[in-house]
Amino acid sequence: MTEKPTVLAVDDTPENLHVLMDLLKDEYAIIAAKDGEKALKLARSKDPDIILLDVMMPGMDGYAVIRELKADEQTKDIPVIFVTSLSEAGDETKGLALGAIDYIAKPFNPDIVKARVRNHLELREAVRLREDVERIMRHDLKSPLTSVISLPQLILMSGEYDEHIKSMLGRIEDAGYTLLSMINMSTALFKMERGTYNFVPESMDLAAVVRKVFIGHEDTAQMRGLELVLEIDGSVAAVDQEFKITAEELLCYSMLGNLVGNSVDACPKGGAVRVCLQRQEGAVRISVHNPGEVPEEIKKRFFAKYATSGKDRGTGLGTYSAMLIAQAHGGDISMESVDGEVTVAVTLPQ
Repeated sequence: MTEKPTVLAVDDTPENLHVLMDLLKDEYAIIAAKDGEKALKLARSKDPDIILLDVMMPGMDGYAVIRELKADEQTKDIPVIFVTSLSEAGDETKGLALGAIDYIAKPFNPDIVKARVRNHLELREAVRLREDVERIMRHDLKSPLTSVISLPQLILMSGEYDEHIKSMLGRIEDAGYTLLSMINMSTALFKMERGTYNFVPESMDLAAVVRKVFIGHEDTAQMRGLELVLEIDGSVAAVDQEFKITAEELLCYSMLGNLVGNSVDACPKGGAVRVCLQRQEGAVRISVHNPGEVPEEIKKRFFAKYATSGKDRGTGLGTYSAMLIAQAHGGDISMESVDGEVTVAVTLPQ
């Protein structure tokens, strides 16, 4: 038998607690607290699925309680709905700013109470399910991908091969990196949106990442007569020239994959897509250039979620995810469309 979700109801007025318990007892397991201190103890010991929290209480009020809940690693993810008779908009704004997900006004409307509790619990369960599925996918897919990525290099080390074989093995390796990046990014972007992503930078060669991205778009570029150019500090990069930075390699791979892919799609036939890497004081600048124009209807929402224009395919998430990745690094991103050239520039602190 499936256990009922647990609701913690917090109110200093016994009559209000009884009303809430009567409304919810058939669908949920209800625990109650008459003050903020008891509410915090129950939240930590019982791990409720949702908290209905009165705002106006003597001693520790609801605002103080939610501050404590959100500051505690054990309780920070428990959704909190404020229950209040306050009518001023500023009070609602304050509660939402502290991390509440909703408000229920007194006197209670039974249908509204039930609907809001049910909806927020369903949302929380959906998030949990999504995280579980993605965790399983990441675990189950990473093992075979490790072989896809590592075996091409082992094969090349085992003997002499012509350039055609080397090229095919390189494409297998790059395809593996692309899949690994997609698996990692599916969860990483969700965490970035929620502000819970754990950023772990390390020394990496950004020029090598750009070259891997170019290989992934090589076929499309050749079919359309496009040139893919890497420049370092103002000059075309040598074949093995490095550009060391401190960042997360897979995030940079995903970000550049999206930005270069967008540029390849938008670049007119016979044009060139350029990726320019430059060192600045305390930062690096990564800019992706292509000849063309950004449609007026999309300029103001270029980095917005699901923003797209004139494409039969695509999700409209490429530039949005690039923005999240830049921000995860503590950097920023911008776009300008001037005199027939589009430039998307990312600045990362170093």
